[in-house]
Amino acid sequence: MKQTRRGKEQTFTGHPVSPGIGIGPVHEALEPDLVVSTKKLTAAEVAPELTRLEEAVSRSRHQLQKLKNRLAVLPEDSQAEISPLMDVYLHMLGPSRLMRGIKARIQEKHLCPEAAVHEEAEAQAEAILAQPGEDKAGRNRRAEEVRELGRRILRNLTRQPFRSFTALPQGSVLAAEDLRPADAALIQPTRFAGIMTTEGGVEGHTAVMLRALGLPAVLGADGVLDAAQPGSLVIVDGDTGEIILNPTKASLEAARKKLSAQARARRALARLQRLPATTKDGTPVELQANLELPFELAMIAESGAHGIGLLRSEFMFMNREVAPDEDTQARIYQDIVEAMDGDPVTIRVLDWGSDKEVEALSRYLPETPEANPALGLRGIRLLLRYPALLETQLAAILRAAAHGPVRIMLPMVSVAAEVQAAREVLIRVWRRLKRRKNITLPDSLPPLGIMVETPAAALASPVLAQHADFFSIGTNDLTMYTLAADRSLPAGMKLYDPLEPAVLRLIHLTSSFAAQVGIQVSVCGELAGRPHAAPLLLGLGIRQLSMHGNTVPLVKKAIRASSLAACQRLAADALAAPSADAVRALLADAEA
Repeated sequence: MKQTRRGKEQTFTGHPVSPGIGIGPVHEALEPDLVVSTKKLTAAEVAPELTRLEEAVSRSRHQLQKLKNRLAVLPEDSQAEISPLMDVYLHMLGPSRLMRGIKARIQEKHLCPEAAVHEEAEAQAEAILAQPGEDKAGRNRRAEEVRELGRRILRNLTRQPFRSFTALPQGSVLAAEDLRPADAALIQPTRFAGIMTTEGGVEGHTAVMLRALGLPAVLGADGVLDAAQPGSLVIVDGDTGEIILNPTKASLEAARKKLSAQARARRALARLQRLPATTKDGTPVELQANLELPFELAMIAESGAHGIGLLRSEFMFMNREVAPDEDTQARIYQDIVEAMDGDPVTIRVLDWGSDKEVEALSRYLPETPEANPALGLRGIRLLLRYPALLETQLAAILRAAAHGPVRIMLPMVSVAAEVQAAREVLIRVWRRLKRRKNITLPDSLPPLGIMVETPAAALASPVLAQHADFFSIGTNDLTMYTLAADRSLPAGMKLYDPLEPAVLRLIHLTSSFAAQVGIQVSVCGELAGRPHAAPLLLGLGIRQLSMHGNTVPLVKKAIRASSLAACQRLAADALAAPSADAVRALLADAEA
């Protein structure tokens, strides 16, 4: 990247990956050197060293699962980008070619585990880089994934420390040669003013993580670390990619003016909190927030959202050896319901299966991994197979419903029989609780609704509407199942896209059937949080959206700038469009 000098002030240019202005003293997050032993083993040492390898692999697996759980605080689109990477790492720690190769080097060549891990990871990375056909960026990414996992195993083998950010001063600009996704997952955004690196680009997993954290960040600014002294003042411009080291008074003043302008823009959005989400011609829209973890409640309160449209209950089961009991769950739900102060809370029961490692629930999973977890036992299917789990959760929700308006939502519904069976469980739990003393319950059963996230559910919505009290369309899974495409597919394939007309037709079909029978339908997937898509969803008949709290003001702004008639024309054109790219062009024209 280019570098220019202006006296003591130096300017560097990198890749802008997360917008905003960061001003602060620069402090580098150094990674401890990794020392690898090349010791040869005796025959008698092979077995105990294989055991030591397994212990390091087990620690690595536990660390990665904890990192994956931390991703729950990120917006859905960022989770969907990074979670598959964590799954790749976890897969490679199983009976993979990498692990077989490492063990073979220990058993056959009598290499110590450290040398075996280093040599096998490097050999497989080089083999990936030498493969023909795939684009160079894809090969580089996959090779780095193998090397990164090798480094993790090595640090756990040698007990050498990982990179830590906790000792860096509050308010500093975090600097590093490179940041890997696992590093970015450990960053507390409130500690730092910005981030800069000498390596990295706009398309990597790390860039996605940093955008989700909301910190101004510039990656790939060559030479900046060589020039910076610890504590030197630096300006990081995440909009332009410019980094100014030792800024002059004039540069500082210009940066602070830009920072003030951005703060004013945020305040203007904040003022929308008090205004209704209503189109220019008076059509009201209900905006709610998705809740991943309880600490997000403060952000939801500031966003202007009216209620929680999707409370993902999986967080209660994370980082536990056993599932939480009824009292524990009831207390957590009650705290959330009371914090919403009368606004409705929609609680989705456990959406979990063999594609998600949750230690507290592992005993319920089949011993042999499913060949295709996305099409296997997950969501309501798994809960109906283990009704005790569902009954405990429903009992806790019913107790919390005595403290404010609550709705119950079933994930991964495909057929009406699943809704019927779940309602029978709900009624059974309700009757059992009414017989217990010292238990306060609401006056009536909370509404029981379903996630519409399979084409079967969308097509069967007239039948499902006879058994469900409301619909919530999960566009993430609906897109995947409709297009038979996962988000983890290479971006160049352009298969996974919620704007594909086939997906939009299923949304329109569901909303139309719901309107005919008078039940509420919302959208709670990633598409709900895209401001430019809000007019399209309104035109498709949606009047309730649930999204990450920080996108509520932007979506409200888009709604208030729209008219229902224009939204309906836009939807009609989108439903007739030949491709997602054509729909995107329609949305761009509508914004212009």
